[in-house]
Amino acid sequence: MRISGVLIDIDGVLTVSWQPLPGAVAALRRLRAAGLPVALVTNTTSRPRSAIAAVLAEAGFPVTAADILTAPAIAAAYLNDHYPGARCLLLNSGDIGEDLAGVTLAPASDPVPAEVVLVGGAGPEFSYQALNRAFGCLRGGARLVAMHRGLYWRTSEGLQLDSGAFVTGLEQAAGVEAEVVGKPAAAFFATALTHLGAAAAHTLMVGDDIETDVLAAQRQGLTGILVKTGKYLPSTHHRASGTPHHVIDSFADMPALLEHLP
Repeated sequence: MRISGVLIDIDGVLTVSWQPLPGAVAALRRLRAAGLPVALVTNTTSRPRSAIAAVLAEAGFPVTAADILTAPAIAAAYLNDHYPGARCLLLNSGDIGEDLAGVTLAPASDPVPAEVVLVGGAGPEFSYQALNRAFGCLRGGARLVAMHRGLYWRTSEGLQLDSGAFVTGLEQAAGVEAEVVGKPAAAFFATALTHLGAAAAHTLMVGDDIETDVLAAQRQGLTGILVKTGKYLPSTHHRASGTPHHVIDSFADMPALLEHLP
C-alpha cells in the first residue's frame, strides 16, 4: 500500500483535555519527518482552528491552522452552499464565530424564528430555554444542521455527554431529520481528502471513535486505524457495526505500524 496521506482525529488520539497523550508528539513528528501529508480532522466545536493550532503547537505538535479541518469550518461551507444568507440559530458551547465565515447568526434575543438551527458541541448553553427555542424554530419550518452526532467524549474528568443526544431529541420532538456535516458524513471525508490532495485508497484515518472516525472512513474507501485511547471502550469495539483494518494501543504506535504496512 502506497500511503499518500494521513487523517488524524485530535481529541482522544493526540490529546485528552488538550494535554498530549504519551508519545503522541514524537509520533507525529516522525510522520512529518517521513514526508507524509497530514491533516487533523476533528468534530471539536469548542474553539476555532487558530486556537486549536496554537494549543497544539505550544504542546510541541508540528501543526498550523492550515493543517486542521473542524466541523464548524465544514458547516460554514455547507451552509453557504446549501442555505446562502439563511439566518441561523447557533446552539454550541464555545466561541467558534471565526470558523463560521459567511454564516448569518441570529442574535439570542431575536424574536424572529431562524431558518436554520445549527447544533455544535454540548455544554452549559444547552439549557431548556435554548433547546425549546430551537424546537420552536424547527416546528416553524427551520432546517436542522448538526456539526456531528457524537454522544460523548473523554475529558480529564471522564466521559462527558455530547450533543448527539440533543440532536436526536430535537429530531424526535420536531419530526425532522438532521443534516450532519461533520464526521461521519461522507462530505467531511471528501473535503479532507481534497485538502490533502490524496486518494482514499492511499489514505489512513486514525481515530478513537470506531463508528464516527474509523468505520465511517472505511466506508469511503480509506484505511481505518482505531486507537485504544480517548473514548475507546472495549464494549463499544465489540458491538460495533464493522471491523477496523488496524487496532493499536495509542497514536505512539503509528510509526511502527507504518513500517509494517505492505
